[in-house]
Amino acid sequence: MTITQLIYVLAVAEHKNFTLAAEKCFVTQPTLSMQIQKLEEQLEIQIFDRSKKPIGLTDVGEKIVVQAKNIVNEANRIKDIVDQQKGFIGGDFKIGIIPTIMPTLLPMFLNNFIKKYPKVNVIIEELTTNEIINKLKNGHLDCAIAATPLDEEKLKEIVLYYEPFVAYVPESSQNIGKKEIEVSDLDVEKILLLQDGHCFRNSILNLCKASQLNKDHHFHLESGSFETLIKLSDEGLGTTLLPYLHTMDLNEKSKSKLKPFVDPKPAREVSLIFPKNELKIHIIEALRTTIQGVVRGAIAFSNVEIISPK
Repeated sequence: MTITQLIYVLAVAEHKNFTLAAEKCFVTQPTLSMQIQKLEEQLEIQIFDRSKKPIGLTDVGEKIVVQAKNIVNEANRIKDIVDQQKGFIGGDFKIGIIPTIMPTLLPMFLNNFIKKYPKVNVIIEELTTNEIINKLKNGHLDCAIAATPLDEEKLKEIVLYYEPFVAYVPESSQNIGKKEIEVSDLDVEKILLLQDGHCFRNSILNLCKASQLNKDHHFHLESGSFETLIKLSDEGLGTTLLPYLHTMDLNEKSKSKLKPFVDPKPAREVSLIFPKNELKIHIIEALRTTIQGVVRGAIAFSNVEIISPK
């Protein structure tokens, strides 16, 4: 039995197709099939039920896949131990970031990080929270940055910062003259939201439910970006809520329409998320230090109320 054979087994288990699994492992399909067949012969069992379409796992195959993941992870940990002992911070490092964090946070830390750790090959994907969870569990990401808490049993979370929500109100709004607003000031019939699938949308929905306003409210306008929501608000179509970092680059006219909430300010918790096996933990720690170093000066809020993204 070899680590390579187990990697092939995991690939087929994930993709349910020998040809696709071979492509993902950068080997030919006959090579991958032969190695899996050798393993099955050695163990005198069938890992895969090839009569099913797509290919499925046998009962014993499901148990083998669970153990194979543990073995492959522990094998990868050996290289991590050596790298940490040598003080080496380098190699491929895959990060997933949700869309409502990516445009504001990434420019703040990426240049600093790659200059400080030039041997790390950073590979970044913009992904939804659900995609991030799946990819972390399947070993396709080393870590991610998303709104938390997620309460996923196999994942760890390290809080990076707390980011308050800020209301962006049209000039026609009754709130335009206020310095600060309360959640109860929001007209839930005129809230502009991101499209379904964004965890920031879920947080806003949870915030409005928490205000004990009319539970039969109707959100009539949705968009895929904060920029569009701001333009819709400028046209007098409603109020939208923005993450604090997204407000920093607005022009002065737009900033005059921003209304912070009274304390405790509703906020989202932004964290580094990674598998509990803590592979590449030395790079994850380097990333945490870099991000907190640059964000600390931009966000200094402590009296906040965390709104769940789920």
